[in-house]
Amino acid sequence: MTVIRFIIDGIREMLRGPRAYWIWVLSLVLIIGVGGWSYVEQLRNGLVVTGMSDQVSWGFYIANFAFLVGIAAASVLLVIPAYIFHRKDIKDVVLVGEGMAVAAVTMAILFVIVDLARPERMWHMIPGIGRLNWPVSLLAWDVIVLSGYALLNMAIPFYLLYSRYRGAEPNFRLYFPLVVMSMFWAISIHTVTAFLFSANPARPFWHTALLGPRFIASAFASGPALIIITLQIIRKVSAYEVSRSVIDTLALIMTVSLQISLFFVGAELFTDFYNEGAHAASIHYLFLGLGGFNSLQPWIWLALGLNVIALVILMINPLRQKMLTLNIACVLAFIGIWIEKGMGLIIPGFVPTPLGEVFEYVPTGIELSVSAAIWAFGFLIFTVLAKVVIAIEQGRLRDRRQDGANHLDPGRLRPGPT
Repeated sequence: MTVIRFIIDGIREMLRGPRAYWIWVLSLVLIIGVGGWSYVEQLRNGLVVTGMSDQVSWGFYIANFAFLVGIAAASVLLVIPAYIFHRKDIKDVVLVGEGMAVAAVTMAILFVIVDLARPERMWHMIPGIGRLNWPVSLLAWDVIVLSGYALLNMAIPFYLLYSRYRGAEPNFRLYFPLVVMSMFWAISIHTVTAFLFSANPARPFWHTALLGPRFIASAFASGPALIIITLQIIRKVSAYEVSRSVIDTLALIMTVSLQISLFFVGAELFTDFYNEGAHAASIHYLFLGLGGFNSLQPWIWLALGLNVIALVILMINPLRQKMLTLNIACVLAFIGIWIEKGMGLIIPGFVPTPLGEVFEYVPTGIELSVSAAIWAFGFLIFTVLAKVVIAIEQGRLRDRRQDGANHLDPGRLRPGPT
């Protein structure tokens, strides 16, 4: 019965808030509704309404999928210092990071679903009813690691929040093994995603052993960028305590990761262009254009410029310590990596085709609308989860029917907003 009360009280907390909260929520619902209508059009008419074709069969949807898997994996940057190094300042906000991981994994899975022409046939990979084709299929591996990571990031916070809701101390021996598992699982989800691309020898642009490390490095740059911005917003709208040391740690991790990510990009550029052969046609198309086709060229140079500017800001300590310039660097790095790791990674893999044909891809309004709806749905998930987390962490939401003997000392709970 306590679990039922916990769930009901959590839902009630999600359904109450000031006017600004409801304006935000209803705005997200409106975007979801418009995107849902666009997706119905896609289901009715097929993928012909998108910019994808037989030549470019992965587009804007898979580009967002590849990026969001990295955002989900980046939550490990809060989990490791919180539970392994016992950083109390980071432990205070680690559940917010895990809520972001849940939202990011959900969005990643939804982007895969909308990329399917016949999503109702997914039952074919349910073991017992259909065939998952594991361990042969890398797609099966990706389904397993994404689903498992989502479950871990729901189970651990649920147990911790439920314990605090009851006023009891969580059993460290019970949840710590799951925490350790989630750390390795976070790396695996992005590694397996990278393997999905690099295991295609017919696509030289992806067929490189450096793709996995590049994915991890860019994830550990874009993820902290989003977390830093999010923590500041939460601190402003909810009076939730976020230590400056948490932001400083994430900014330092982001700096090193962005350095490594740009070094990997430079290594690939040198390898492909120093002795340029037929295998370098895709990267030539991306950065310099090919046969008069160059629609991605301005985007990739913009992404590279944004990342370099962000790195310069982060490497100058006074600028990294100042919140305004740090936030500018976070926004620039987030956008730059989204372009580079999304459209800058997916589309050039198909251009030119194995037959040497060049087909340029441009996402349609349907794709953009559906994608916006998925992002809005992810923001909505994170918003309601963060609201419950903050209410429990501040002691405003707890089970008042429990006997006072097993309650935490109220002095140990952080006070809520005055």
